[in-house]
Amino acid sequence: MSAQSGDKTEKATPKRKREAREKGQVVKSTELNTALSLAVMFGALSIFGGQMVEGMRGMLRHFFSSAGPEELTIATVQASFKDATTMFLTIMLPFMAAAMVAGVVFNVLQSGFVFSTKALAPKMERISPMAGFKRIFSKRTLIDLLKALIKTAILGYVAYSEFKTRLGGFPALMAQEVPVSTASFVDTIIAVAFKLAIALAVFAPFDYLYQWWKHNKDLMMTKQEVRDEYKMTEGNPQIKGRITQKQRQMSRMRMMQAVKDADVIITNPTHYAVALSYKENKHSAPVVVAKGKDYLAQKIKERARECSVEIVENRQLARALYFFCNVGDEVPEDLYKAVAEVLAYVYRMKKGGRRS
Repeated sequence: MSAQSGDKTEKATPKRKREAREKGQVVKSTELNTALSLAVMFGALSIFGGQMVEGMRGMLRHFFSSAGPEELTIATVQASFKDATTMFLTIMLPFMAAAMVAGVVFNVLQSGFVFSTKALAPKMERISPMAGFKRIFSKRTLIDLLKALIKTAILGYVAYSEFKTRLGGFPALMAQEVPVSTASFVDTIIAVAFKLAIALAVFAPFDYLYQWWKHNKDLMMTKQEVRDEYKMTEGNPQIKGRITQKQRQMSRMRMMQAVKDADVIITNPTHYAVALSYKENKHSAPVVVAKGKDYLAQKIKERARECSVEIVENRQLARALYFFCNVGDEVPEDLYKAVAEVLAYVYRMKKGGRRS
């Protein structure tokens, strides 16, 4: 029985998921992010590639021609290197900006904006040799290894196939000028990169589904954890039951005390009892001060007899007041006439000195 109670068979509660998100534990596929980011980066490279090559040429010309041999000093070399670095960063800016924006956007699209430093908190299990040994030879590690081998095989096959189709044109590049052969080689690299990005994009959805499954499995809870969480958030059911019972007892006591100030008790006669009070200088309409069904109805009538409060039998009116009015409510307008007739009868009875 204890072994079964320790099995994680229950889905994670909203509170458990919220706490996991606060710790930075969200569903995220690195493969999906890499595939989409590669597509964006090499797309930017294909668009700005020519401009970047020309910029690199200009940077190199500037660097090697900025000073003659007789002017080479530490100060001139430092200045030239500073200028070359600035030019290099300017040339690479579109590519780096595309990479940075793609990485941020695709991460946010997968898991939303999450900022948490709890994942960086030191944990002893991270440096424990036994915990590390268990992680190395765990089922999850074997699955990750298998996934990595499959991914490597797919990407290797795609890259080899693309290079193989273009391999026959490589010898001809030896007779071409350097700019032409360089441009052709860059085109080959970009084409291979696009094919790799496409292959990753095909593989990535399966990785995302696996990450989603693993994330939800990690968050699963035992039955005892669910019960403990319910007690923490909603309170112990036994304690809540006792509180509710105590509140009912106190409510009944208040009603019984209010019965002595009632003007009349309208009954079914056995199932329902409703106590009405009307103070002309206080109420705009008669008010329900107590009501009850079955056992409570009998107690209300007993209290009424002890306090010499008139009891009038009117089955339809008693049922209507019980179902449509709460304690403290004024009588609805559509029941005014029937209640007024009862009160008039009670007042005549009191005036005549009769009691039920």
